[in-house]
Amino acid sequence: MMVQDPSASLNPRRTVGDAIAEGPVTHGLPRAAALERARELLALVKLDPGAADRYPHEVSGGQRQRIGLARALALDPELLIADEPVSALDVSVQAQVLELLSDIRQRPGLTMPFITHDLRVAAEICDRIAVMRDGAIVEQGATADVFGAPRHPCTRSLLDSVPGRRWTPPAGGDAGP
Repeated sequence: MMVQDPSASLNPRRTVGDAIAEGPVTHGLPRAAALERARELLALVKLDPGAADRYPHEVSGGQRQRIGLARALALDPELLIADEPVSALDVSVQAQVLELLSDIRQRPGLTMPFITHDLRVAAEICDRIAVMRDGAIVEQGATADVFGAPRHPCTRSLLDSVPGRRWTPPAGGDAGP
């Protein structure tokens, strides 16, 4: 699972490498091999493998989120739950993490439910959408279908509330300060 706040799931007294290697070691992989795998996973998520020797407080929020992804991939899961993985990141770091998740989700045999309240993010990363209200799915289908022709009032309301959806530049074309 990839959580919204990776800082809360990383032990500040353990190195990044130890955090990533924990699952494989628990499942019987020798520690040295698990740490080597941790370095490979750091490279996979576009971080310097040397980050394995650092502590969580020594890396940025975006880097911690990538570490969380490496940790989630450490046991070669068939299911990777991404729970609001970019909501706490600034827009430029969001774009980087979303690109990485888009690449990762193409791995054969990997299913990635992506939980988000941000419909713009969902539109970018998801092939299929399920809209929930009060714990029940009210609409689901291909992203383009659901967003292009929403059938349920809840879906229409959510889409109507997306910030900037109806924004137009001021007359004269000067959109800047």
